[in-house]
Amino acid sequence: MPQRKHDRSDLEPIELASKDELQALQLERMQWSLKHAYENVPHYRAAFDAAGVHPSDLKSLADLARFPFTTKQDLRDQYPFGMFAVPREKISRIHASSGTTGKPTVVGYTRNDIDTWATVVARSIRAGGGRAGDIIHISYGYGLFTGGLGAHYGAEKLGCTVVPMSGGQTEKQVQLIQDFKPSIIMVTPSYMLNIIEEFTRQGLDAAESSLKVGIFGAEPWTDAMRSEIQTRADIDAVDIYGLSEVMGPGVASECIESKDGPIIWEDHFYPEIINPDTGEVVADGEEGELVFTSLTKEALPIIRYRTRDLTRLLPPTSRSMRRIGKITGRSDDMLIIRGVNVFPTQIEELILKNPRLAPHYQLIVTRDGNLDKLQVLAELRGEASSQLPATEIESIGNELQHAIKTYIGISTRVSVLASSGIERTLTGKARHVIDKRPKVTHEQPVGAV
Repeated sequence: MPQRKHDRSDLEPIELASKDELQALQLERMQWSLKHAYENVPHYRAAFDAAGVHPSDLKSLADLARFPFTTKQDLRDQYPFGMFAVPREKISRIHASSGTTGKPTVVGYTRNDIDTWATVVARSIRAGGGRAGDIIHISYGYGLFTGGLGAHYGAEKLGCTVVPMSGGQTEKQVQLIQDFKPSIIMVTPSYMLNIIEEFTRQGLDAAESSLKVGIFGAEPWTDAMRSEIQTRADIDAVDIYGLSEVMGPGVASECIESKDGPIIWEDHFYPEIINPDTGEVVADGEEGELVFTSLTKEALPIIRYRTRDLTRLLPPTSRSMRRIGKITGRSDDMLIIRGVNVFPTQIEELILKNPRLAPHYQLIVTRDGNLDKLQVLAELRGEASSQLPATEIESIGNELQHAIKTYIGISTRVSVLASSGIERTLTGKARHVIDKRPKVTHEQPVGAV
């Protein structure tokens, strides 16, 4: 496996700062962020007032625990721009992640936010072994998804040459890697395995390509998958973590020299771990739900955002900031399918829009090779079940499949069953999600975006 140099001479001073220096900066920025949110976002003013707290109450970092949480539902309720803390005219870019039907979770960025984002992604790429002048092949999706453009601006900020390939066209991915000879690829780990297999299909050896480093995120992946990628492609595989509500990719990222979990860039994103049932903050090292507060965001300050990711905070190693432990699961029912966040309720809403379908459904998740697949089982209403011809039933399934692709952004296989065709539990309720993917143990997951 190639070994890249780990020169620390050009690190930002904050990456090597003392704990006291870091915490002093965090407190100053947190006080600003809370004040900025309270004064400019009606939702936060109402939430703080209801909780009986004011930004001036924050005298120490521990005081943050007195402030209310923010959830994805809060962002949905304020759709589209209600959570913005600056006038819409000051927004330089809008991204969105899948949300309720027709209403994604919207995030906005000022020009300064875009620069901050590029800075933390550049820092992440550098931590992963990237240097100015490297050619970076980006296979994350572009568009409303934050992955592609987030990686793109960060790579340019570092001084790299960017190949904005985006996802799909696997044959062309291999062709451009062969022709342009990039040293770094940024992509989901499952799609990287597909690219490796395309090398083999073309009679090529991925281990002999120009690639030296893979920066992978947007979905959970295991140490076993890391090992397979590193062996088959002869590269260093590192993990990048992020989520659009907090910023996008680059909230945390692994160092190539240690590969011991993504380092949270704590000068911009303050982490907490809470008990998901009680909301109480737990000590570093204890498992719970990861919560983030933004410290420098202008357009969309986010205060105590519940990520629903279950993990631990680990002590610093390669940098002065804490790391995220392995993501062991989620505290909600969200699925991650090929990098897309999918809530069963999203599909339920689409089913309920069709009066010929009953409010019973099942989502069956499998893994075909390296990629996750989602099958949706829907059920006809009793009165329609025995009357509709097969062609019309097929049409109903095609309509639902198209709606899921349009509103949620994933391809599925839809099967429409007769009335009572979906199994019920003893309580009469359907089991909505059947996940047949290989089980992940506490020691296996690497991370997710």
